[in-house]
Amino acid sequence: MIAKRPVTIALAALLASASNRPVGRGKKPPGTPQHYYLLYSLDTALEGAPLADENEDLSPIYQVTSVSAPDPTRPGSSGDPDQVEWMADKAREIFLGRHPATGLWLHPLVIPGVSVMGRSLDVEPGGSSDPADAIMSYVQRFRFDLTPA
Repeated sequence: MIAKRPVTIALAALLASASNRPVGRGKKPPGTPQHYYLLYSLDTALEGAPLADENEDLSPIYQVTSVSAPDPTRPGSSGDPDQVEWMADKAREIFLGRHPATGLWLHPLVIPGVSVMGRSLDVEPGGSSDPADAIMSYVQRFRFDLTPA
């Protein structure tokens, strides 16, 4: 069986390193970042043999929320919708982008003992509905199909 915690750790590390933005796992990252990602572990589907089988496949879904917050040094400022859309585009590129010539992932997802069989956008509800909101956000959910290596 594939443990989910190493998957979550690998996804957070990949998103942070490839985007150069802080990633909080379910809560705002430490400090006072103005632009950051929130990573949430959501649904998980198991496929194949019973849970005790070492060859069970796993298909977890993760929500990535891109956040653009007000500048703490500028009272009355608000998040930037362009920034939050750029971050959503960047998350799609990081998790789904492929090299046009080789078809390989642009950003390998390395999880010890696991092979990544597929990555897909599960659903994309999009951004906050009111541009006047102080904090702008954009929600995406990604599915990762995994099998033991």
